[in-house]
Amino acid sequence: MKDGKIRFTLNGRDVVYEDSPLRRLLDVLREDLGETGVKEGCGEGECGACSILLNGKLVNSCMIAMGTIHEKELMTIEGLRETEQGKCIIDAFADAGAVQCGFCIPGMVMAAQSVLQDAPRPSEEEIRKGISGNLCRCTGYDQIVQAVQMASEKGAGLW
Repeated sequence: MKDGKIRFTLNGRDVVYEDSPLRRLLDVLREDLGETGVKEGCGEGECGACSILLNGKLVNSCMIAMGTIHEKELMTIEGLRETEQGKCIIDAFADAGAVQCGFCIPGMVMAAQSVLQDAPRPSEEEIRKGISGNLCRCTGYDQIVQAVQMASEKGAGLW
């Protein structure tokens, strides 16, 4: 970052950012880069609607300053949905009826990806713990847990 430019990879493509290092990653993703699948819920890192993968780890993008992402790799729901793993998870969410209003779903799908990366055959307890940072105010979590279990079974070998 010697030249003041923040370079990172977003969904497999190189990005150069030249604005304030204090801006929130969430704002840059949505406003500058058009990644509108990343939602702003609480803006305090509590709801998980803005979840992305940063170097493969689930994080709340509303809590990340741009100055901290130099030379890191980011994946949003837009990038994940183009992968076989993402397609498997999204299909499982649809099949399980786990889509509800849809606001929390991008973050939930990112959390599901994180769960399956860590444990390709997760227990119900591992799934519930893995998605616990994501809030859903529609109908609860049972269908979401079922969707992650379905993705694990249908996508055996993908993770």
